[in-house]
Amino acid sequence: MSDYYEAFQAIHKELLESLDFTEEISDAEMLEKIDEFIVLKNKKLHLTLKEKERIRKDLFASVRKLDILQELVDDTTVTEIMVNGTENIFIERAGKIGKWERRFESKEKLSDVVQQIVAGCNRVVNEASPIVDARLTNGSRVNIVLSPIALNGPIITIRRFPDKPITMEKLVEIGSLSKEAALFLQKLVKARYNIFISGGTGSGKTTFLNALSAYIPKDERIITIEDNAELQIQDVPNLVKLETRNANLEGCAAITIRDLIKSSLRMRPDRIIVGEVRGGEAIDMMQAYNSGHDGSMSTGHANGTKDMLSRLETMILMGMDLPLMAIKQQIASGIDIIVHLGRLRDKTRKVLEIAEIDRFEDGKIHLHTLYKFEECEKLEMLQKDKVIGSLEKKGDLLHEEKLKMAGIAL
Repeated sequence: MSDYYEAFQAIHKELLESLDFTEEISDAEMLEKIDEFIVLKNKKLHLTLKEKERIRKDLFASVRKLDILQELVDDTTVTEIMVNGTENIFIERAGKIGKWERRFESKEKLSDVVQQIVAGCNRVVNEASPIVDARLTNGSRVNIVLSPIALNGPIITIRRFPDKPITMEKLVEIGSLSKEAALFLQKLVKARYNIFISGGTGSGKTTFLNALSAYIPKDERIITIEDNAELQIQDVPNLVKLETRNANLEGCAAITIRDLIKSSLRMRPDRIIVGEVRGGEAIDMMQAYNSGHDGSMSTGHANGTKDMLSRLETMILMGMDLPLMAIKQQIASGIDIIVHLGRLRDKTRKVLEIAEIDRFEDGKIHLHTLYKFEECEKLEMLQKDKVIGSLEKKGDLLHEEKLKMAGIAL
């Protein structure tokens, strides 16, 4: 072990032994205490100024923040942090995953960090309830799985979102979609089309939903419903943010997305935005879509626009036993547009398809493709590490009724 880590552990041990955890100590007082210990220990250790600054920062993170993970949480270039027990920590930068050189000193320390995370958002995780979703103060999404479910746990997965929400203009700039498609979607949002965003894990569904929400008129009442508050809807004064709650040992019952959707219908919303549907709440969301809340939006996991329709059918059946034909009719009348996102081989995230639900006929929901991403087929343009292509227009919008009612022309 390096001299730095020996010095850190020596100061860290004495600092913890000196603290009275029954007393409240401010951050400033904690830093003063840390400085005192560094000065005392430095008579034997002879640390450089750079080492003293690093120890000061690491000690504070260890006592007050997320220990070694704080460095990664503060690093804006890191988009994903994956902790596989004490030994293995992986990070994602610019779409590429690599192993981080640092590790937790003990399983107890990792467990302390886990409890600190869940306590910060009023959640509980333990052997009786070993899986939990949480969030950090900076809005990052956290999933935690403990042993015995995770054999090499605890497992922590942190998805870090940009400090400033990515705008549609930025998405156009980086090539995620064309300017024409962005303007088209802007008009659809203003005209109150119901839009569903589909895509795989890490395809950018939440980011895209945030960008789309910027087009919502500022005088409307918006209600967001999420497992963990991740949406960053900006400049909407009449905004209500609802979040689910797990059951706990004190007797508090669980509050599910289904409960929140039902409650939101009594809160006079203009639009309801459900962060993600993944189960029986799809039936409640579809009923909201079909009960006068035009302009609502949501996201879901799927491999394509047709697959998203099939998944919605399955999720609705999980929530209520209905005839399949009735479910298909609900979907066809509730959703107007499906935007499908994907992550390509060069790790870029792009809009792969924008499709309109045309009609329900002969027991099938018919889709009409409006825009589709096409990769360049010229042999000299094909590259293994870079995808060259564009979002091409494939057809005109068939159902313009909402645009006409809003006085918007394509």
